[in-house]
Amino acid sequence: MNPSELRVAFFSGNYNYVRDGANQAQNLLVGYLLDQGVQVRVYSPTTPTPAFEARGTVVDVPAIPMPGGRGEYKLGRGLPTRPRRDLEAFDPHLVHVSAPEFLGHAAVTWARRRGVPVVATVHTRFETYFQYYGLSLVQPLIVAILRRFYNRADRVLVPTPSMAEVIRDFGVTTPISLWGRGVNHRRFHPDARDLAWRRSLGIADDEVTIGFLGRLVLEKGLGVFADVLARLDALGVRHRVLVVGKGPARDWFAGRVPQAAFAGFQSGDDLGRAVASMDLLFNPSVTETWGQVTSEAMAAGVPVVAACATGAVDLLEDGRTGFLVPPADLAGYAAAIARLIADPALRAAMGDAAHRRAQDFRWDTANGAVLQAYREVLKRSPTLNDAGEAV
Repeated sequence: MNPSELRVAFFSGNYNYVRDGANQAQNLLVGYLLDQGVQVRVYSPTTPTPAFEARGTVVDVPAIPMPGGRGEYKLGRGLPTRPRRDLEAFDPHLVHVSAPEFLGHAAVTWARRRGVPVVATVHTRFETYFQYYGLSLVQPLIVAILRRFYNRADRVLVPTPSMAEVIRDFGVTTPISLWGRGVNHRRFHPDARDLAWRRSLGIADDEVTIGFLGRLVLEKGLGVFADVLARLDALGVRHRVLVVGKGPARDWFAGRVPQAAFAGFQSGDDLGRAVASMDLLFNPSVTETWGQVTSEAMAAGVPVVAACATGAVDLLEDGRTGFLVPPADLAGYAAAIARLIADPALRAAMGDAAHRRAQDFRWDTANGAVLQAYREVLKRSPTLNDAGEAV
């Protein structure tokens, strides 16, 4: 089947109403597919005030706010009449689901009943979230839900080999392929470093800046980040902190790291400038499947200290492009950061090595792998002939 003959129904829990790495990756993928001639129709909750312009045609799915104080996210109410009729009229060759919530489950059920192939993608480690909100006891139930969801698909796409291992450990037997991620190399580059911008935030040129980049939510490891900074203070390690991002935990985090310079939300080339102006990135999150902020910092020539977990172990080479530390090892994080602060030559060497490593992260290559996975799934579909054409 030629791309121009392919119709893909794409289901997203958050396509563009909140800005995060997952939905930006989805939009880049849809844009790539459209450029290849694929017909794509996106089904997602929407808002009158989206965080950024969506790629492609988006069909609104009625939704409710996410419970638990996370109302910035929405839960699609399954597949109600209007989007269902739109989907049936579109008559897709393939359904792509990006999240294991109500809408995703309903889309898989719709496809299974009609013999339409399903590709599912993994964007975050949902099973890890609940420990940050006092709900660790529900984790086995969440794993069971994820296992059932991904086992109903014809192919699961994960960003990294380490995530493939996690999914297999859940008991998922569906074939797995890699959908990596890319970086905007024009935007994230060492030349974007701007000392004048740092000075405007009260950061002196000789101060070594520890950066945090991402949404300010507890599951990004904000508590660990703050605890490690307290250890550095106790050790007398001189440093500054630069926080780039916004989110519902902003005030809580500011109370824990009062010495930090909060640059707020940054986008476009301003974001590239902010990242390149860090001296090192500290990313203690264990919820990542790729670690977009890690790859962007690497492209900007910034060494990274990260949790030795999915989202970092496939990107960083420990001791060469940064340091990987066991997730709960506060002393290990502090020692790695203190070493980088004390050794400018090491920071420079690691930053240069990280920049070179990041050249492998290309969006066209990553998204081309998704289109290839579509072709493979369609070729094996019983509803298509050997040429990949509908029968």
